[in-house]
Amino acid sequence: MNGTAPDLDALLARLERYVRLESPTGDAARLDALGEVLLARHRELGATVRRVPAPAGDHLVMEHPGRGPQAGAAPVLFLGHHDTVWPAGHVDGPMPWRVADGVAHGPGAYDMKSGLVVMEAALELARSGGAGHPPVRVVVVADEEIGSPTAGALVAEAARDAVAALGFESPHPDGSLKAGRRGSTRLRLAVEGVEAHAALDPDAGVSAVDELVDQLILVRSIVRHAPGDVLCNVGTVAGGGRTNVVPAAAHADLGLRFADAESERVVLDGLTSLRPIRAGAAVTAEVLSRRPTWVPDETTAGLLGTVRRAAASIGQRVDGAPAAGGADTNTTGSLGVPTLDGFGPLGAGAHAVHEQVVVASLAQRAELVAAVLAEL
Repeated sequence: MNGTAPDLDALLARLERYVRLESPTGDAARLDALGEVLLARHRELGATVRRVPAPAGDHLVMEHPGRGPQAGAAPVLFLGHHDTVWPAGHVDGPMPWRVADGVAHGPGAYDMKSGLVVMEAALELARSGGAGHPPVRVVVVADEEIGSPTAGALVAEAARDAVAALGFESPHPDGSLKAGRRGSTRLRLAVEGVEAHAALDPDAGVSAVDELVDQLILVRSIVRHAPGDVLCNVGTVAGGGRTNVVPAAAHADLGLRFADAESERVVLDGLTSLRPIRAGAAVTAEVLSRRPTWVPDETTAGLLGTVRRAAASIGQRVDGAPAAGGADTNTTGSLGVPTLDGFGPLGAGAHAVHEQVVVASLAQRAELVAAVLAEL
C-alpha cells in the first residue's frame, strides 16, 4: 500500500457530521437522510450505489470496482450499520459532540459511525495506492441495533460470492479484532389470560402476569440445562393495568446469547415449545430477530493470518479473539465466509453515555484495512 496517509482533520470532520446527523433505529426519515450522505460519499469514491428499501429505514449497498491485478477477483465484503441506540436530541442534550485530549465524544461516535469513517478512508487509501485491490462490496444496514430483522437476508446474499467479510464494529478494548461471536436471539414470550374483577369474581379470571412469572421460571430452567454456556437477559416485562382487574395480557422480551450452535438449538426448541400452566391461558414465543452463532474455524484463522501480515507491513500488530456481542458478521461467519470484525477505531462506551473514540486510531485503522485489501 503506497497511498497518502489519511488527513486526520478531515476524518474527524466527517465523524462530527455523521454524529450530528442523528439516526435512531426505526426513525426512517433520519436514517435515510444520513444514508443519502453516505451514498454520496461512496459515489465520490467511485462506487455504484443503491438503496434497498425497508420500512424503518433503507439499507445501503455500494459496489467499488477492483484495481490492478485483483480487479477481477471475488469481492471483499465490508459490513457496517448507520442506526444507533440513541433517541434524537442527544447530541444537543446529554451527549454533545466534543473533542478533548485526543478523544471524540457523541451519540453513535463509537458504535459505529467512526467505523463508517474508517471504511471510507480505507477505500480512499486503497484507491490512491499502487498495489491494487479486489472489488469491495459495502453493505450498511439500518436496523443492526435490533438484530437486523430486515437486513439479515441482504447480508447473507451479499456474502454469497465474497472472498472475505470485514466488519467495522468496535474492536476489543485492547484493539484486537473480533474472531467469532456468540449467537444472538431476541425472543418475545407473550401470555394471554382472562380478564375479571380481582375482588368480586377472581376465579373467573386467569392472570396473564402470574402465568408469565411462572413461564420465566421455566425459561431459567431451560437455559440452565443447556449443554453449553448461554446468557439470558429478561430485558422487558409488561402486562396488566389496574390492581382491581385480573390482567389478560403480559409479555417479556428476552435477549439470548449462545456460545455454540447446539445450545442455541436446544434452548430455542425449548422456548418455542412452552405450554401454559394455567387452564385458560395461552403462551406464544416469537423470535423477533436471530443471529446464528459464529464459531471461529480454519477460515477465520487464515484471514487473521493475512491481517497480521498486512499489519506487520505497516508497523502495526493485531490479534483476534471471540466476542460476546452479536453483529451482522454472525451471519457471514456462520455461512463459512472467512470473517473478522472490529476494524473500527479504538474507544469505549458502546451504548453508554460516555461513548468515545480515540481520534488518532481513525487513521491507524484505515491504514490497516487498506493494507489488508492489498493482501487479499
